[in-house]
Amino acid sequence: MDNGYKKPDLKSLYYDKEIEAIPSLNGKTIAITGTTSGTGFIAAKTVANKGAQTLLLNRKSNRSESSFDQIKEACPGANILNVECDLQSFESVKNAADAVIDLCKDGLDVLCNNAGVMALKDQATKDGFDIQMQTNHLSHFLLTKRLFPSLQIAEQKRGEARIVNHTSISRFGVKNLESKYFEKKGGDLGGDGSKILNNILLGMMLVNPRWYRYSQTKLANAAFTACLHEKLKTKNSKIKALIAHPGLALTDLQSTTVKDGGMGSYMTGKMMGGGQTMEDGAIGIIKCIADTDAMSGDFYGPGSGKMAMKGNVIKFGLEEYYNNKETKDLLWNKSSEAIKEDFLI
Repeated sequence: MDNGYKKPDLKSLYYDKEIEAIPSLNGKTIAITGTTSGTGFIAAKTVANKGAQTLLLNRKSNRSESSFDQIKEACPGANILNVECDLQSFESVKNAADAVIDLCKDGLDVLCNNAGVMALKDQATKDGFDIQMQTNHLSHFLLTKRLFPSLQIAEQKRGEARIVNHTSISRFGVKNLESKYFEKKGGDLGGDGSKILNNILLGMMLVNPRWYRYSQTKLANAAFTACLHEKLKTKNSKIKALIAHPGLALTDLQSTTVKDGGMGSYMTGKMMGGGQTMEDGAIGIIKCIADTDAMSGDFYGPGSGKMAMKGNVIKFGLEEYYNNKETKDLLWNKSSEAIKEDFLI
């Protein structure tokens, strides 16, 4: 197995200045999925330092315990709580939602659906879905649905609440959402493939089926945000739906994908040398969580536009190729069908 990848040594350029501008989050409760490393770890540490009660939603593991201890040590006096949540199990997600509701009698101010896996093998969860689609989107759809009443409590008591989703440049790797990726066809969605080829558009050709599945999930994250924004706006809700992408951020995703055979170590090292740190990559979701100027439907990302790999974070709007009726209807209907629950707003 080609797992000799070593992370390049990069320096953060924007994080410190951006975080100085984030206001106090005292009195707010923020739940974030996937905080054991990468952008989720940085976001959790940042909002805890800003005074928020911070809920860390992760699969129970040595990594989740270690990262919890690290955040506690970095944020003395902060109110930080671990909530077991395995996004590869709908049952675990439901239990996690119940736990969050119990912990948030005064409402949940922000749900940040950050966690994700990338370019894994063609395998099914125990629920029968593609491991990437369930982890990256379907379980977040279920979690959001279950926690929506808690968000409404915060909205009523404190004037707003937020749902924050995380996508990536890989959303451009497919033209349309396809129904089969939302169905119980895990393990039968194209196999594992082999190589990634160069492509002018993305720096990688997403012809490999495992990358195609990943792109489906990242497009789903964006379409989910578009759905929420529309439905919330129609109801004159003060719950905001926002989304960010991290650019080419140096996280553990690359290491995991190399170990799983989805990327080669040499080319990954060369590619990531042109990226940015996980601190700079986390700025987008942090601004979605805490930027006082954030509006529902805003999309935060680095650099000069929607496909920039790195740079200072800017704000732009949702994109037409998924923010349309056909795509949004498919996303909402197939996701509701998958979790076997209606998500009514």
